[in-house]
Amino acid sequence: MAVGARFGHDDPEEGHEQLAQSPAAPTDSMTNEPLGSATEQERESGTLDNGGRVPKKQRSFWKELPLLIGIALILALLIKTFLVQAFSIPSDSMQDTLQRGDRVLVDKLTPWFGAEPKRGEVVVFHDPGGWLEDTATPTPNVAQKFLSFIGLMPSAEEKDLIKRVIAVGGDTVECKEGGKVEVNGTALQESSYIYPGNTPCDDKPFGPIKVPKDRIWVMGDHRQNSLDSRYHQELPGNGTVSVNEVVGRAFVVAWPVNRWSVLSVPGTFDQSGLSSAAAAAAPAAMGVAGAVPLVLWRRRKLTGGRTAG
Repeated sequence: MAVGARFGHDDPEEGHEQLAQSPAAPTDSMTNEPLGSATEQERESGTLDNGGRVPKKQRSFWKELPLLIGIALILALLIKTFLVQAFSIPSDSMQDTLQRGDRVLVDKLTPWFGAEPKRGEVVVFHDPGGWLEDTATPTPNVAQKFLSFIGLMPSAEEKDLIKRVIAVGGDTVECKEGGKVEVNGTALQESSYIYPGNTPCDDKPFGPIKVPKDRIWVMGDHRQNSLDSRYHQELPGNGTVSVNEVVGRAFVVAWPVNRWSVLSVPGTFDQSGLSSAAAAAAPAAMGVAGAVPLVLWRRRKLTGGRTAG
């Protein structure tokens, strides 16, 4: 008789768990393999992923191409509308800073945040009215129109100009024959950007002119070959341009490659004397306005303390 045997019971011995038997996986009656499992041929062909599943078939490149082109065109249109736009230089009025045929990139983002043109910047602006009335514009073909619309090509139809900002709203600007351009009585040292051999204004002296608020006075760097603010004083605004007409600041020459350069503001525009009296007084006036309430509050506090004592 076996030691430890228990008669009349089919239960397992104490101290041992009975293991549940796993149900048999369903099989395919034709192949005798579990349903849902990979076949031997699929395993050998390498068409399965690590989980034993058949991966989804990728779409072909040619099916993806129209979607990629559409996304690229939308992005180009958004960039041209809100960020940066390319412009072609059609004349010699900005030599030697810019040559005919140069492509410049214009910052269109900062004006959306209220930034206004500053002295010394090179800006692109729409024709204020009458500046380009005698200038013929070429007729582009359909492809050129489309590419210029999305910003991949400079527009040939738009009547835009490019000049350097010399004075802004509130400034007084003038230039006498044989003299230099003066802004608020301070002479500009323009030798770094004026076309070699040109004079500041001998072909068209002007001023003094008070630049109205929200307007700018612009001049070309090739002074003797630029129909700028000096030549349109008979028009509304006396030759000045509304800041609302400004497309943006040209900040780089992007093409041709050997002409690549950054269009920085010349150092002469950093002179402290250029600021108009009103602009110079503004920070002081704001400081006084902010200090007055603090002084009154402190005086009231000190007076109240002495009274209470």
